[in-house]
Amino acid sequence: MDTSLIVIILVGAAFALFYLNRIKNSKNMIPPQKFKELLEEDPGIIIDVRTKGEFKSGHLKEVDHNFDVTSGEFNEKVRNLDKNKVYYLYCRTGARSGQAVNIMKRNNFENVYNVGGLQSLVNAGFKQTS
Repeated sequence: MDTSLIVIILVGAAFALFYLNRIKNSKNMIPPQKFKELLEEDPGIIIDVRTKGEFKSGHLKEVDHNFDVTSGEFNEKVRNLDKNKVYYLYCRTGARSGQAVNIMKRNNFENVYNVGGLQSLVNAGFKQTS
């Protein structure tokens, strides 16, 4: 088989896996308006899953925790959370918060929502602080 054909197939497979993962993560994402409605029903716990540096540069005013999903601390810290509470997770775009939701669901958290990216939330009227 020609080397260039193998490369094309591998690149195509990588793109397919990337987009399938994005679709999987987006199923757990709720829009800002729905997040507002859910907050009124049950304020829950808001977790920013970005890095400490991103968090320091600005975050939602209402945030309860900053657990960086890209570090080992996320898994450790969620183990100590009450699995019966409601959790709302966000990051910069919604991708990392989607990963964090999947981690929490694998650890038997039932009420976990990916509320997307910080800028989308701010654009929808949520207050940001730095």
